[in-house]
Amino acid sequence: MTNVVIVGCGIVGAAIAYELSHIEGLDITVVDRQQPAQAATGAALGVLMGAISQKTKGNNLRMRLTGIERYNAWIPQLEALTGQTILFNQQGILRLCFEGETLDSWQHLVEVRRSQGLRLEILDRDQLAVSYPQLNLERVTAAVYSPDDRQVDPTALTQALVMAAAQQGVTFQFDTAVIGVEEPCDCSDQPSEAALQQCQQVQTTHGSLTADWLVIAAGLGSTPLTDMLQRSVDIRPVLGQAVHVRLQKPLGTPELQPVITGEDVHVIPLGGGDYWVGATVEFPAAGSIPSADSEALNQVMKQAIAFCPVLAEATIVRHWSGLRPRPEGRPAPIVERLPGYRNVLLATGHYRNGVLLAPATAEKIRQLIDAV
Repeated sequence: MTNVVIVGCGIVGAAIAYELSHIEGLDITVVDRQQPAQAATGAALGVLMGAISQKTKGNNLRMRLTGIERYNAWIPQLEALTGQTILFNQQGILRLCFEGETLDSWQHLVEVRRSQGLRLEILDRDQLAVSYPQLNLERVTAAVYSPDDRQVDPTALTQALVMAAAQQGVTFQFDTAVIGVEEPCDCSDQPSEAALQQCQQVQTTHGSLTADWLVIAAGLGSTPLTDMLQRSVDIRPVLGQAVHVRLQKPLGTPELQPVITGEDVHVIPLGGGDYWVGATVEFPAAGSIPSADSEALNQVMKQAIAFCPVLAEATIVRHWSGLRPRPEGRPAPIVERLPGYRNVLLATGHYRNGVLLAPATAEKIRQLIDAV
């Protein structure tokens, strides 16, 4: 058997475990210092922007579209395997356009997406007034509707991935920290294949694990792990806050409940009159950990109320926040072999798109392992 150790059980680590669980001959152990989906995943909104993204080509777009395609298949499979219900909004995303914003780029994107087999539709103010009476259109000039995009509950999804992977034989060790990794790297910046180090053991607070492959999917915890391997990967925190609100009745009509987004603020239906509103993007001062700024969250609520006034009447159920892992000095995410090591793989630094990019990340990790 080939021993695979995955460190981190947010959405990315759980997706990798589920993907690899379908490969015969792998003995997979997932380690996390917390319970699953407690860090960045637990604070994610699960908005899956693929077709409505302004990206028209390249690896990032491929990863986005792969994520949505895989979730369309995975989620009914996971619900059948686990008996768990996963909130999965398949009514798309409505992106509002405001005064001063040109529609030229959106009209071009409609044509590009059509050539890619994806649907986008530009709606004018009259169409919005009929279909979305809950909106204040004072500053809104039009909207782009993407029926192919999605939204999912990240925590429920992660828990279902864990349950399904466990059914496939994956071992999970929660409340378990990594305290050491053998053996330390002492090689050049551009090592030859022959000089690559081979991680042998992962020491945890509950014992030692043999690692033919070590997958680091620990978000912000990835930096100290790579420090142990003397190949530090700089992942820094960006705080995000959101709020769960409740209205006496749903916005608009029950038959038409897409995610509504305007000026990077999302209003996300949860069923009945419940909604998530978020999220802030709060960068820390250099070298510090960001703390939640109540005024930043108030500003997000003001923006949401500006285009959806009835939210001013909502009851606040809870606030929450989390730290997103953002790579310093390079694009997100980092999905590659750790320099200097033959058998250490990075699947980290997904910043604001961990949920969306998790399936494609899992696919890439599988390919890297299969290639050897």
